[in-house]
Amino acid sequence: MILDLPKWFDLHTHFRQGPAVPDYIQAHRAMGCAGALAMPNTQPPVSRVTGPATPTAWSIESYRAELSAAGADAFEKLIIPLYLTRETTAAMIAEGAASGLLQACKYYPPHGTTNAEHGMPMDDLIGSDVLRAMEDHNIILCIHGEQHGLSGPDYIDAAHNAETRFYTERMPRLIAAHPRLRIVCEHITTRTAAEFVKSAPGDIGATITPQHLLYTLGHLIQGLKYHLYCLPIVKFAEDREALRQAVIVPGQSRFFAGTDSAPHTTKATACGCAAGCFTGGCAPQLYAMAFEETGIDLGTDAGRTAFENFLSLNGPAFYRFPGSTQRFRMEKAPSNTTVLDTPAGPVTPLPTGMGVELAWRIKA
Repeated sequence: MILDLPKWFDLHTHFRQGPAVPDYIQAHRAMGCAGALAMPNTQPPVSRVTGPATPTAWSIESYRAELSAAGADAFEKLIIPLYLTRETTAAMIAEGAASGLLQACKYYPPHGTTNAEHGMPMDDLIGSDVLRAMEDHNIILCIHGEQHGLSGPDYIDAAHNAETRFYTERMPRLIAAHPRLRIVCEHITTRTAAEFVKSAPGDIGATITPQHLLYTLGHLIQGLKYHLYCLPIVKFAEDREALRQAVIVPGQSRFFAGTDSAPHTTKATACGCAAGCFTGGCAPQLYAMAFEETGIDLGTDAGRTAFENFLSLNGPAFYRFPGSTQRFRMEKAPSNTTVLDTPAGPVTPLPTGMGVELAWRIKA
């Protein structure tokens, strides 16, 4: 079986900074990726719109130049969100929108994930002039939807976790205060989040990663498969099933591909495990495997259409730019990933770390 698909856009990924960036970008291009939304939690963060990089901040302008020089100029679309910090102002939003550089802003819960120490509590943003300016200038809010500062039992237990608490306690207040705000609920992991997005009013969508469609908490902790450790962490079987059912609904337009691919040359550290799964080079194959695990036959018109909508069409439509007119092909044939050797060190793709063979391969 061969799938011929429009090239797709990874609307949540991490290219980092430094000498390995060309390798990370090339891994995306090699899997039929026509463009990307490159997350701003770099070191230092992308917390300004224009101007040169400084020791304390990249700007969207300077980080875009860095990525373009590393090969991202070959992409059809490159979006870099502004990292929302306490220094972000409504004037920055207005000026950024007028410049054309600012299309999205990223919310990180304080200390909630890699390089998120610059974030602020959502309670401090709701009702703010910054979010009102984003409404006025049609700037998308990309949300890492987890409540911060929780104790261990509150962070995750059988009934609730940091994500369910955020979507039941914070998101309704956010939408009530900012009904015109366009929102992407990033890398959702729970039934609660999936149901929230499906029933939410207004222009609200969500990205879902391949790992959250394929794996559960049991896969992570059985043998401690630390290459599967990401934030938000994978959840339970009923959560995975809710995500799967959300993406296969015929004609659905709210859910789309965003891998959260995050390269780490060292996963296990002295103070814990670095969060992030690297799926550069293999994300469409993993997504196809996830669709097939739901019972979808990708050889049928209905199955192929559902997959194409999720992977290639829904994301550009939500962000309001044209989908790609170029195409790529995948073949139903076993393949394997290998460790990516970079100038910064080796990076292990998720399938290699999990000891999993891919059921699909990208055709040259």
